[in-house]
Amino acid sequence: MKTNVLMVCLGNICRSPLAEGILKSRVNPEKVHVDSAGTGDYHIDDIPDSRSIAVAKHFGLDISNQRGRQFQSEDFDRFDLIYVMDNFNFADVISLARNEEDKRKVKLILNEVFPGENVDVPDPYQGGEPGFEDVYKMLEEACEIIASKLTET
Repeated sequence: MKTNVLMVCLGNICRSPLAEGILKSRVNPEKVHVDSAGTGDYHIDDIPDSRSIAVAKHFGLDISNQRGRQFQSEDFDRFDLIYVMDNFNFADVISLARNEEDKRKVKLILNEVFPGENVDVPDPYQGGEPGFEDVYKMLEEACEIIASKLTET
């Protein structure tokens, strides 16, 4: 049975496309489906931020074919795990949850690295290129852990 994983940030052009691309590169696509979305509607159908595309390319990943979309409550039906990038995204996604089962699917991605610490992945949008590389490395570490857990099941 395929596991469906959704990565969520605010606009779906910086952090969640990177997380999607990184996790996709580390799992078997026949066993794990990975997608991403944003809590806001700012960038529907947009490609990822050019700086996200560039940092992904630097690390050997092509995320240029992704398109932004907004998180919908129906995503709780389509996805088994929903990883959010920060506490604001967490609150936004939880506010759309219909029941406790939906809420249990939602996790802060960096809790994989720092269990229970509720650390945010900083939004690099307003910063320069070094911020994107820092975010990439944080997400890479979290995605390695997620991929290893998904491989165990």
